[in-house]
Amino acid sequence: MIEKLRVIFTIPELKRKIFITLILLAVYRIGYWITLPMVDQEVLALSNSQEGGLADFITRVSVFSASNLRQATIFGLGIMPYISASIILQLLGSVWKPLEELKKEGEAGRRKINDYTRLLTVALCLVQSFAYVKFWLMSSTFEGQTMIHESFQNDGGELAFFWMITAVLIMTCGTVFLMWLGEQIDEYGIGNGISLLIMAGILAEMPGAISTLLQGNVRFEMTGFGGGVIGVETLITLAVLFVGVVVGVVFITLGQRRIPTQSAKHVRGRRVYGGTRQYLPLRINQGGVMPIIFASSLLMLPGMVFGVFRQMASGGGEVMFGIWDWLTVAFMPGTGLIYNLMYVVMIYFFCYFWTAITFNPREMADNLKDYGTFIPGYRPGSRTADYLEKVMVRITYVGAGFLAAVAIVPTVIAGVLGVNMALASFYGGTGLLIAVSVAFDLVQKIDSHLVMRNYTGLLE
Repeated sequence: MIEKLRVIFTIPELKRKIFITLILLAVYRIGYWITLPMVDQEVLALSNSQEGGLADFITRVSVFSASNLRQATIFGLGIMPYISASIILQLLGSVWKPLEELKKEGEAGRRKINDYTRLLTVALCLVQSFAYVKFWLMSSTFEGQTMIHESFQNDGGELAFFWMITAVLIMTCGTVFLMWLGEQIDEYGIGNGISLLIMAGILAEMPGAISTLLQGNVRFEMTGFGGGVIGVETLITLAVLFVGVVVGVVFITLGQRRIPTQSAKHVRGRRVYGGTRQYLPLRINQGGVMPIIFASSLLMLPGMVFGVFRQMASGGGEVMFGIWDWLTVAFMPGTGLIYNLMYVVMIYFFCYFWTAITFNPREMADNLKDYGTFIPGYRPGSRTADYLEKVMVRITYVGAGFLAAVAIVPTVIAGVLGVNMALASFYGGTGLLIAVSVAFDLVQKIDSHLVMRNYTGLLE
């Protein structure tokens, strides 16, 4: 492995791409900590110690958006508006005829869709940054103090209109700059720029989570499980579980159902062309990380809504307060059986939904027919499409079960072993799936440079 790493830095083009990528990621990490000028840093520090409600929702969204919403930085929105715009246009491309035709135009159509994605990203940034400034920065108070510094307040004690517009524009420009950084990594660096930004934000949280664990109630001796004390056996169990979960994620991420195909023979003169046997790979985890993102985001909303109703009913009857309190606790992330069951159900739903959007068996069957390829035992056309749909339904069930297990693992580890949820989140969920997927994509692109120059790849 050391020899392979040495070879990587002996290839001038690859070395230049890696250094450019590292420099651009360093720029992102610097801006990650630059706060908005109108935020009171002392009150902001108090806000970061609060838990529950909107604070938990903001923390969870920040994990998979390369953002720092709890710190109110210039990159506060992260890259999530761009991801949301891409998803919206991808979904519209399946149901809206003009976008569907653009997707079929090749490179020119792809450029137009990218332009529409950028414009939609700016629109989403303006809306989301305004909502964030209005309902989080201006409305949140801690120990009677607002998060807005007094020098930026108007006579009513609120953020002046000019400075509110300034904050909205700063956060919008921050997201646009991140989008530009990602495109520069795509063009001049190596790997997928947007994905690398997200992975950098996820991995940067790991040292802090480990530090929190070691600074807690840790004893380097045999203490047994439970009891509020983390001993040597708990640390060893955590290490083994981490390796096991990563191996499982790698296995299911690369898992494929290979459907054998055969091309038709063509006789031209004395030569026979075609007739070769190949296979059609169908990914087991076709939905990727999107089902977990959708499910976790939507399930945060009921807990927030029920919490508001519980607060409104606190001065009323005990019966209504008890009902809202039970619903609030039941839908708190990772604390109750109802939340976990709903989490699993929604992951299954979004797995099938996302697969139906991204995988079109009839279009794939038509492509096979156009290229003179068929699946042995099935006639080209509708029979092939029905077979592909049946296979995808079955393997999606397995992939959804895997995603559900990965999503629940952090909750189980945090509850059974008594570790902090910030550390347990690295054992599953969105962060781990994104990190593994991006790491494999990066390794494959490095391998392509090595193989092109007759070197062995990193995975060989």
